[in-house]
Amino acid sequence: MSYDSCSPLCERLREQIVQQFKNNFSQCAIARTLGISSSTAHNIIIRFRESGEISASKRQGRKPTLSARDLRSLRRHCIKNRHHSVMDITTWAQEHFRKPLPVNTVRRSIYKCKLKLLHAKQKPYINTTQKHCRLLWAQAHLIWTDAKWKSVLWSDESTFQIVFGNHGRCVPWAIEEKDCPDCYQCKVQKPASLMVWGCVSAHDMGNLHICEGTINAERYKQVLEPHVLPRSGDQSTLEAGTFPEFFQQDAFLDEQFPGKWIGHRGPAIVYAVKIRNVQSLKLRILEACASISSAVLLSVCEEWEKRAALTIQHNGQHFEHIL
Repeated sequence: MSYDSCSPLCERLREQIVQQFKNNFSQCAIARTLGISSSTAHNIIIRFRESGEISASKRQGRKPTLSARDLRSLRRHCIKNRHHSVMDITTWAQEHFRKPLPVNTVRRSIYKCKLKLLHAKQKPYINTTQKHCRLLWAQAHLIWTDAKWKSVLWSDESTFQIVFGNHGRCVPWAIEEKDCPDCYQCKVQKPASLMVWGCVSAHDMGNLHICEGTINAERYKQVLEPHVLPRSGDQSTLEAGTFPEFFQQDAFLDEQFPGKWIGHRGPAIVYAVKIRNVQSLKLRILEACASISSAVLLSVCEEWEKRAALTIQHNGQHFEHIL
């Protein structure tokens, strides 16, 4: 039987170590006989030589509030209930360990368990029906060839805001500087913004439309009609094989192109330079779109085949964390 897990060693075992030392046993022989490490036997013998005592020396410092066993139990609870707040975990710990544990003590104990309290990544909720639909979509499109993926016109819209003041997420400051104006994150309640609609394909960039004001269903339809429908009516473009045959968008395009749609941020280039007004924001968006190369457009289309395979592999669940 090994006694390495006994910390500190029991009094009886210490007496056996000292007795065998008095009988001229070597430290290695004592360790083998009693099933302990040589360093443990050495430390007890040294303490006996220097002070004549065999009991464990009194440890310095305050005894930990939670033992190693308690920390393991706390870790299991945190992993099982990841979305519980620190207050909820503290309430559970007080009841489970029957100790008056403050919130800060529980917070430090969570860090000792090698866990961190971080903001959770936000992902769209996927219910059972949506998982099934995602899986069916991936299975149906996994057999598509590269040429067919290149025939898709991808379209979407995004909102760009003018950022005012200091917007750094992390600001280094001392405790006494918490109310220093240089450490504030200043923002406005409703900053000026633009909504931009655009479309791309494997061949080139499509039309870019900057929307003014509030966008509703009727205005959105007015955006799609002049930018998608006229291009689809160009018979010479279709015959040349350069205009996309399929469209990725919403139900409006399903009405205009039955059976031809497959639909179901943070552009750093735009905000590389501080933007002062709406006109500057428009110019930055146009410059950013013009800088997109054909290689990037081609890689976007090629990426969808990989994503379809991953959707099947993960049974319709989120898979972005392994991309």
